[in-house]
Amino acid sequence: MQTRRDFFRKAAALSAGLLLQDMIIGCTSARSPTILVVSGWQDVNIGDIAHTPGLLHVLETFLPGSKIILWKPSRSEQVHELLQASFPAVRIIYGSVDSHKNTDNREVADAVNEADIMLHGSGPFLVGADHLDFWIRQSGEKPFGVFGATLENPGEYHLGILRKASFVFTRETLSIDHLKRAGIEGDHIRFAPDATFFMHIRDDRKAGRFLEENGLEERKFICVIPRLRITPYYKFRPDNAGWSDERIAFVEELNQRTKEQDHAKMREAMVAWVRETGNKVLVCPEMTYQVDIMDELLIDPLPVDVKSYVIKRGYWMPDEAASVYGKTHTVLSFECHSPIIAAATGTPFFYLRQPEDTIKGQMYYDLGFDDWTFEIEQTRGARIAGSLREVWTDYPKALARVRANMDKVGEIYSDRVDMMKSLTG
Repeated sequence: MQTRRDFFRKAAALSAGLLLQDMIIGCTSARSPTILVVSGWQDVNIGDIAHTPGLLHVLETFLPGSKIILWKPSRSEQVHELLQASFPAVRIIYGSVDSHKNTDNREVADAVNEADIMLHGSGPFLVGADHLDFWIRQSGEKPFGVFGATLENPGEYHLGILRKASFVFTRETLSIDHLKRAGIEGDHIRFAPDATFFMHIRDDRKAGRFLEENGLEERKFICVIPRLRITPYYKFRPDNAGWSDERIAFVEELNQRTKEQDHAKMREAMVAWVRETGNKVLVCPEMTYQVDIMDELLIDPLPVDVKSYVIKRGYWMPDEAASVYGKTHTVLSFECHSPIIAAATGTPFFYLRQPEDTIKGQMYYDLGFDDWTFEIEQTRGARIAGSLREVWTDYPKALARVRANMDKVGEIYSDRVDMMKSLTG
């Protein structure tokens, strides 16, 4: 005979079971957020290319299960294939926004309707301002934000967009000060390093073949990357990059006046490396134009006994560059993003910073890489060579430092994505 106590015990068990069933159904039927990412500003620079896979990897790591649509402003079949092979679940769309904030691709409008949130990727400024403005006008006040961009002295158009953002993550802390002076501040303004720090794609097969063909042994060569003070876009863009004759003349004069004094300091480190370790140097590019200045600035002026240890590499994709940087001893670069790609592989690096290269270099100080960052006008070549000597003298210490600081980067990304989650629930 069933007692009153048995009845209530069974009823409670049945009620708990139904509640658990409801919870399971609710969890399994909950829709994962759809994120519209605008990133990929140009394809003549492995750093600019690397922003995008870095950010996509941040999202797939800390927001798993989310659906991602990539709205890519620049179009290169090679980069498209690279991204699609690395992120097969990501839908890639293209389409511009005109002066009236209309798009030429219906897919873009459909993506805006489908997405729960829009994310502007890393860049030198609010490059996708028109894309964000299109979102604001078309999305019905759905949230959007910026992930890892430099926002130096933003103009009123950009400020108007940033004031409406649900979050703004700048890639260095100086941009936070610039926003504060413009009246934009709050807990939703945070530091998040350039997403390139999380780029994980590799091409080990292609890199391995190149290293073997050139006798480059693991951790027994360094990579060096040249750079002019101002990138001469007018030389490889059909419209002269929209620059006036006066602007071109200014850039030409500046680059001609500074290129030798800058690169002589890097060569001093190259000479010390070759003569003291007996190991090789790989001169490689971050941008397409740098292939044409390697000989003039880094190879031809070298002493004969050093020059025979130097190898050149043509322009490449970031996945192959990452695989090579993962095998090199140290990366020395005037460009900002090759050191970041090296750090993502666990390799020590030096960033030789030119004053014209914007405030983005502050991120190296923000992450604790102070003594691997060299302000080139305040630095002698002997100091760069001496710092490189310290790295090869105690290499395990240098490797451990990269690992520790990269752990900090991962923690920052995790925290920033947690902030985003509350907007996509």
